[in-house]
Amino acid sequence: MELEARAATFRLAETFVISRDSTDETESVIAEVKHAGKIGYGEGAPIDRYDENADSAAAFLNECGKLLGDDPFAFDEIQARLPQTRHTQAALAALDHALHDLCGKLTGLPVWRLLGLRREGPPTCWTVWLGDPDDMARRAEQAAPRFRRLKLKLGGRDGLDLERVRAVRSVTEAPLQVDVNEYWSVDEALEALPQLAGLGVEYCEQPLPEGDDGGARVKAVSPIPIYVDEDCHSLADVTACAERAHGINIKLSKSGGIREAIRMAHAARALGLGVMLGCMTESGLGIAAAAQIASLCDFVDLDGNLLLLEDPWPGVEFRDGVQLPPNKPGLGVEPVLSFSERSDGRN
Repeated sequence: MELEARAATFRLAETFVISRDSTDETESVIAEVKHAGKIGYGEGAPIDRYDENADSAAAFLNECGKLLGDDPFAFDEIQARLPQTRHTQAALAALDHALHDLCGKLTGLPVWRLLGLRREGPPTCWTVWLGDPDDMARRAEQAAPRFRRLKLKLGGRDGLDLERVRAVRSVTEAPLQVDVNEYWSVDEALEALPQLAGLGVEYCEQPLPEGDDGGARVKAVSPIPIYVDEDCHSLADVTACAERAHGINIKLSKSGGIREAIRMAHAARALGLGVMLGCMTESGLGIAAAAQIASLCDFVDLDGNLLLLEDPWPGVEFRDGVQLPPNKPGLGVEPVLSFSERSDGRN
């Protein structure tokens, strides 16, 4: 097999704001694996807080090409040959997705069928990014006709988080979820969660900082489920998450790809945890990979490609609020421009 990787930058349609930061563009690493006349593509979205970036991810993958061997179905053997380098989860995800794409194309099957899963998962939520209450209500009202669930970014640290939820609830009856991105204290969470329940919020995602000692206490008294994101990276984290949450948020770029995500979903089920499938802000290539396993999950947040000004990897079908993986071999998406055409830095 031949492996090539590059960094890609995607422009967002609007500035995306959460409690930690705001951004107008996002970076990914794109992997291309060639074998037997077929090409598999994969995407990973590096996460800054975990010391990852697209250039280092691409460099790591380009050094790994000679380790892949000649059997794209030998996932375990390939993984065992790769360097155990830290801060490479997005790179590993891109490679994992490219191999799944390649195997699907070699067999003529969509990845979801190759895995024995259903095509359709739960409807995706639409993320209403952090703003003042009236602005969030306006954007929620605009999005509600297209989406069956809305996720509100909270954590403004201005005393207005509950007002944000009330303002959105005043303009829509759509199911609401909230994501605090680690920006509440234990006391803030204990005060807010009962009020969120009264507003019909389905669950609260990552109310406390990663590893906060108060996690178990908040879980024990919360009237709505707590899901953790920053606390849960890979399979090794799932057991500890059961002490502080009712469910986990799996992101492929954080876990290392489809195979690890499936392991995490099954481990969570064994522990009685709910399963959410999330994403970074990424193109249709990354969303297509996640959509292949959406049927394993209770909740889905796969709106990353819908946030882009232009998606260079079209093919994911958005129908009645659901992000459907293509019914084509592999991941089912192809680039608008070829790999070589984009090597000049145009994204």
